[in-house]
Amino acid sequence: MYFKDLLKITDPLKVCGDTEIEIQGLHYDSRQVRPGGLFFALRGSNADGHHYIETAIKAGAAAIVAEDDSAIATGTPYAKVTNARIAMSMMAALFYGCPTDKLTLIGITGTNGKTTTSYLIEAILEEAGISAAVLGTVSYRFREKALPALHTTPESIDLQKILREMSGLGAQGVVMEVSSHALEQHRVDGCRFDVGIFTNLTRDHLDYHRDMESYLASKKRLFSELLFKDEVKPRRQAVVNIDDPYGRQISEEAVCPVISYGLDSAAQVSAREIQFSVTGITGMLLTPKGEAPFRSRMPGRFNLYNILAAAAAGVALDLPLAAISSGIEHHKTVPGRLEPVENKREIALFVDYAHTDDALGNVLRTLSEVATGRIITLFGCGGDRDRGKRPLMGKVAGRYSALAIVTSDNPRTENPALIMADIRSGIQSLGIREYAVAELSASFTEKGYVLVESRREAIRLAVRIAGPGDIVLIAGKGHEDYQIIGTERFHFDDREEAQAALKGDE
Repeated sequence: MYFKDLLKITDPLKVCGDTEIEIQGLHYDSRQVRPGGLFFALRGSNADGHHYIETAIKAGAAAIVAEDDSAIATGTPYAKVTNARIAMSMMAALFYGCPTDKLTLIGITGTNGKTTTSYLIEAILEEAGISAAVLGTVSYRFREKALPALHTTPESIDLQKILREMSGLGAQGVVMEVSSHALEQHRVDGCRFDVGIFTNLTRDHLDYHRDMESYLASKKRLFSELLFKDEVKPRRQAVVNIDDPYGRQISEEAVCPVISYGLDSAAQVSAREIQFSVTGITGMLLTPKGEAPFRSRMPGRFNLYNILAAAAAGVALDLPLAAISSGIEHHKTVPGRLEPVENKREIALFVDYAHTDDALGNVLRTLSEVATGRIITLFGCGGDRDRGKRPLMGKVAGRYSALAIVTSDNPRTENPALIMADIRSGIQSLGIREYAVAELSASFTEKGYVLVESRREAIRLAVRIAGPGDIVLIAGKGHEDYQIIGTERFHFDDREEAQAALKGDE
């Protein structure tokens, strides 16, 4: 594709040099530039791409898109734009043939529930005869093709390339988790969504967004800017949880029709005759298309909201109720979302991704409703991230657990002991006992907490002191198979560690 053709999709402030040159590829990392490539100079929190323009040119960049005039002196064809990220997103879509014009695209945003909802919608689409790909926190996948997910939502160039590849493999629909970072950084601006879903908004990522207002503003973009109808997709809809106060606000400001879901409000998609158990949920779906019974193997009220979100998406796409109900029943297990670790000890041992106080509270309330023994909760908080949520997570773990084991998560460049101290301040407000590791045995009875910096040793402790009928929740990392210490990533899988601890304790 020629540079001049790519420039038509944006509105450059200035264009210099020969625009008749052919572009062979798109790049935002100067280290990845190949001859004939178009390099986008992006401003980031840690680096400014404008400083790497000469590096990109030496690597063979045929043209540059930037936000200032620093490329003019190089003599390389150049376009100055107001926002290089928006230009990159739109040009990437065009370069890869606008794949979302031909795909049914469902985007899910919110603090919690995105991954589980994406798996449910995938199952519903498949039951309706629509081949579906999923892009999200766990992986980017379609049938046998799977790529590791480096970000919940890829950078726009990578995203459009993946979308074209999935379409080429036969995908008819794509279910995509859309992170607040992706919306803030315009990664999905080149996508044409059919349905946008809002699950909820609770405290998270405030190290990046700084406050809840900014966090909400990023989420709103999907509904107030990216779901407007056009000639390619004139029938776009929003699916919104109106039990969430932020959801009600989004519902009022959406630029397209809204299908609401919820349990406590007058929602268009809801449920009745609900029965919860440790093995799942049953009930009757209430929708504008009629009623249908449903059965799910996922426990908990928070998972019922994920089910309603998926069902509402099915309604928005005008799928048969039978496909919606069948998809809910037959969906795949979600890796790292209350994922059981089998054992012969009669311990209910789960690994879950919950890494906010709201998500952890949802899981623990669900487990407390079905617990016959003690609940032992192991968790930590990531380093170099929002410190404000640490005491909140400590407090919720201490409230619902017989024992809260505070340990390391991904400490990154922070001292793990200081992270644990932040968590501890929240637990201390409950006035419960702090144990030393040596004091704990399978017969402990007094409610309390303990600090164990090594996550491996913490998991071993939890397994060692748990008895028949007890529930052990290993929270925070879920499907992740690594731990970030300093700036290095080491292999670490909570599921593997739990199995090793169980084996060593036999």
